[in-house]
Amino acid sequence: MSTTESTSWYDDLERMSVRRLLMNINKEDTTVPKALKRVIPAMESLIKVIVERMGAGGRLFYIGAGTSGRLGVVDASEIPPTYGMPEGKVIGLIAGGDKAIRRAVEHAEDDTKQAWKDLQKYRINKKDVLIGIAASGRTPYVIGGLKEARKRGITTACITCNAGSELARHADHPLEIIVGPEFVTGSTRMKAGTAQKLALNMISTTTMIRLGRIKGNKMVDMQLTNNKLIDRGTRMIMEELGVNSASASRLLKKYGSVRKAVRAAGRQS
Repeated sequence: MSTTESTSWYDDLERMSVRRLLMNINKEDTTVPKALKRVIPAMESLIKVIVERMGAGGRLFYIGAGTSGRLGVVDASEIPPTYGMPEGKVIGLIAGGDKAIRRAVEHAEDDTKQAWKDLQKYRINKKDVLIGIAASGRTPYVIGGLKEARKRGITTACITCNAGSELARHADHPLEIIVGPEFVTGSTRMKAGTAQKLALNMISTTTMIRLGRIKGNKMVDMQLTNNKLIDRGTRMIMEELGVNSASASRLLKKYGSVRKAVRAAGRQS
């Protein structure tokens, strides 16, 4: 039996108090970062390849089903607003299509050929990197996608929570984050999902930093899509240039991003 399907170390959950349930879930959650730490060397190798490929015009793709697919879609969708990266540079695909983001699509993950069909719509090629996300490591949709991509010389990676999985065998860069049995047996939206989310955060954030999308520790290329972000951008310019709020606000409005505003002000000074 796979680790993600093995029986929980806890039983009689329905008899536990709310406090005991919360304490035990939290206890299990604290083990996830330790498991993730063990794959940092493998993750480092993968990120270096992603940075090289994206720096040369390539793209990063995620494919997954269910919770894993949703996590990939979320991570990909946050890259343009957070880092100002053009749309279509990081792409998340989920078995069953976009409607599967909100509700399960029956048997969508069982089709071994659909992922490659989905990827072909984006003309994936050797310049790109494909990461398959599957806690079990045996999701047919994800395995099929990685298998076909690898046949065509596309760099592949995976994020899974079982050792020695079929998925990992089709990945040039397997990340096997072994978090153990779930608190609720087989509920991989819990520790496994947390591990996948943390891994995606690390991969995409480090990649964007290495691609020059951060200055110091600031998101200077973020899209100004709401008042909170406009206020944040204004404060960044005030700190960087030593100007008052009104001046910073005018610069931000004129140039449309923190980076462009600071660069323009520097040329004028």
